[in-house]
Amino acid sequence: MTPASRYETHEHDVLIIGAGGAGLRAAIEALEQGARVAVVCKSLLGKAHTVMAEGGMAAAMANVDKADNWRIHFRDTMNGGKRLNNWRMAQLHAQESPDRVRELEQWGALFDRTADGEILQRAFGGHTFKRLCHVGDRTGLEMIRTLQDRGVEMGFDVFMECTVTRLLKDGDRVAGAFAYWRNSGDFVVFKAKAVVIATGGIGKSWKITSNSWECTGDGMALAYDAGAELLDMEFVQFHPTGMVWPPGVTGVLVTEAVRGEGGILRNNNGDRFMEKYDPKRLELSTRDVVARAIYTEVKEGRGSPHGGAFLDISHKPAEYVKRKLPSMYHQFKELADVDITRGPMEVGPTCHYVMGGIRVDAETGQSSAPGLFAAGEVAAGLHGANRLGGNSLSDLLVFGRRAGLAAAHYAQKQSWPSMEDAQVDLAARRALAPFACGGGENPYAVHHDLQEVMQNLVGIFRTDEDLRRALVALDHLKQRAKRVSAQGSRVFNPGWHLCFDLDAMLTLSEACTRAALARKESRGAHSRIDFPKTEDGWGRKNQVIVKKGDAMDLFEVPRPPLPDELEQILAEDK
Repeated sequence: MTPASRYETHEHDVLIIGAGGAGLRAAIEALEQGARVAVVCKSLLGKAHTVMAEGGMAAAMANVDKADNWRIHFRDTMNGGKRLNNWRMAQLHAQESPDRVRELEQWGALFDRTADGEILQRAFGGHTFKRLCHVGDRTGLEMIRTLQDRGVEMGFDVFMECTVTRLLKDGDRVAGAFAYWRNSGDFVVFKAKAVVIATGGIGKSWKITSNSWECTGDGMALAYDAGAELLDMEFVQFHPTGMVWPPGVTGVLVTEAVRGEGGILRNNNGDRFMEKYDPKRLELSTRDVVARAIYTEVKEGRGSPHGGAFLDISHKPAEYVKRKLPSMYHQFKELADVDITRGPMEVGPTCHYVMGGIRVDAETGQSSAPGLFAAGEVAAGLHGANRLGGNSLSDLLVFGRRAGLAAAHYAQKQSWPSMEDAQVDLAARRALAPFACGGGENPYAVHHDLQEVMQNLVGIFRTDEDLRRALVALDHLKQRAKRVSAQGSRVFNPGWHLCFDLDAMLTLSEACTRAALARKESRGAHSRIDFPKTEDGWGRKNQVIVKKGDAMDLFEVPRPPLPDELEQILAEDK
């Protein structure tokens, strides 16, 4: 009996795992090439984490600041990433973002406007000019709405509330996925000529995070298990401003648009403390600098009552605040009983974004595993050591399109894959294993302990001692995770679902910790107390992680030198 007869089976040219901005844009492009496309997401369509990106999408359209151009956007991105970026990705991103934004507008996205009808752009940290195209502070939501409507109209197949647990292969080639329906627990097999991973980040490994429940590193772990390389896993961005009170909403994002529209950060003495940490850019410094500044103020006793800092936009007219920041106004009013037009917010750093991820080709999004592509936060390279705000949404558009295009072209050249029954049977046995561990470990307890380890030992500031303690703790947690137990049936069983998420989170937490321990310098979002300086030697290489048997292998690769014309662009900054 074949897997097709034992389990529900679907066949497509291109299978896309993840339905955020990158996945949807990839699906649209693959459809444009005539491919049959499936989009699989473990949540509901439209519930992607992309909707949490509020401030805007960065594109050098020069609608507000006429001097802006792709060269300056490229330079800002490279400088923000401490020049560890994949230079070709940064170049393509800066050059193509304006066209992708105009495309989104043509498909029905409703942007805020200038007086003469152009797309309005706002200031954001690390950007030389006002560059972020926005829809109030709900830009990600508008992106998802527009891409979703476009994709549904074009006709992709959607599999919602469906979790992929393993990629399937035909020899070395990735050729499909094994998954289950979250509502019933029934298994499903997807066969495809090409697979695109667009599953987002890893933030749920940390206790305080802006990430929603979906962000458990599934895609990176799937790729790693299938033989793909991971890159720059030490670089995890802590957004400077998440909510710190009340406890039930700790970590919920407070968009950088508050600072972009003139919000001021103060400590409990009333001092505008960013004057001390970055007197030139102040609140619009890069996220790594602002996050460490708030952390330091709290650590030295100048924090707000609940362990953060005060962010104040109340000096602006109330109607202006409500028009420019409607989500923030309602978020604080409803969740914290604070009127931000009358007084300050309490904010503090929250785990937000991972610059590392699957190592991909800049032009195509192709990973090191044949047949496997990646785009969005799950893919590494564009942002280097630290991402600039607003670059994530345009990243989704630029590289989502490129991955969908390349995957469709790859699929056109491939025959239908054949898969051995044994790997499907193995995936099914592994999926059911937690039900055989009666009285084993509680997955929620293991997840709680994992978040404590990562929050306390692999956070904003790192040391050799803490990172080594984290690796010992993670090894212990991996042993506990082998004994996690699922109770009840497979129908609507969140404890069983968490068992899969734990495997991914533990894999990526170990990768992050090992890379952080090996990088003996401070650069961008990676801050070592014991190695506080940025070293030139480390700026010439990236760290790669790949699976070797059951072990995690880490090695260094030289960063390709920039072409002379791009070096000249960076030199102009002087």
